[in-house]
Amino acid sequence: MSKRTVYFISDQTGLTAETIGRSLLTQFNVPDFDCSTLSFIDSYDKAVDVGKQIDNIASISGMKPIVFISFAKKELSQEILKSNGLVIDFFGEFIGALSDELGIEPTFQQGTAHGIADFKSYDRRIDAMNFAMDADDGHTLKNYDTADIILIGVSRSGKTPTCLYLALQYGIYAANYPLSDDDLESGNMPEVLKHFRSKIYGLTISPERLRKIRLERRPDGIYSSHQQVTYEIRAAELLMKKNNISFTDTTLFSIEEIASTILSKSDIKRRAL
Repeated sequence: MSKRTVYFISDQTGLTAETIGRSLLTQFNVPDFDCSTLSFIDSYDKAVDVGKQIDNIASISGMKPIVFISFAKKELSQEILKSNGLVIDFFGEFIGALSDELGIEPTFQQGTAHGIADFKSYDRRIDAMNFAMDADDGHTLKNYDTADIILIGVSRSGKTPTCLYLALQYGIYAANYPLSDDDLESGNMPEVLKHFRSKIYGLTISPERLRKIRLERRPDGIYSSHQQVTYEIRAAELLMKKNNISFTDTTLFSIEEIASTILSKSDIKRRAL
C-alpha cells in the first residue's frame, strides 16, 4: 500500500501547520505518511502552483492528499481549498468564531507567530540559548546563580537537548550537570550543587534506551555496556530519591513532552514570548 501524501502549507514558516497537523496525525494508527512542508507560499501564483501539485498527486495516487494550511491571507487559502485534497484550514476554522466572541476583526498579519514581532522576546531567547550552551555538561558553574533550572542525570539522558528546547521555546535559563562516577558511588548531592537545591531537576532513562544511544556514539568499551548503563541509572535514581530531587523518565517522551513535564512539576513559569 502506498503512503498517503500529506502537505503542511503556509505563507510563512509552516511551523504552526506542521506542529498541529502532525499532532492530529498521531491519533491514527497509520504506519507512515509521505509528509512535505511548503513554506512561504505567499503569492497567488505560488498558491496556484501548489494547487496543481495537489491535484496531480491526487490523480496519480488515486487518493486525496491530506493538506493542512495556515494562511493569513484569505485569497491564498481559498486557492488551496479549490484543489482535490482534504484541506484542513486552521485559520479559517477558528478565526471567525474567535472574532465574533472578541467583537473585533482580525488583523491577518503574516508571520507574527514565529517571526520577530517582539525584539525583547527574541533577544531573551537568544540569551537563554547562549546560557544553555555555556552551562552545558557542568561548564561555567559560576552561572548557576542565574539559572532558572539545573538538570542532572547520567550522560546521554537528554539533558542538553532539553535545556536548548527550554531556552529556545520559553527563554528559560537552563543549565545541566552530568552525574560523575564519584557522585553515583557516594550517593550524595555534588558539592557544587548544594546551594542550588531548589533549582535542581533530574532526568532518567531506561537502561535499554540509554545503551542504544551510547552504542551509536561509542560502540566499544564499558561506557555502553549493559552492566554499566544499568548501574548508572540505578545509582542516579537512588541519589535523586535520597536527596528528594524530582525526576522524570525520558524514555518514551519527546523533548517537547519532557520540557512540558518539567514546567508542570517545577516552580518555573512559562515566559510570555
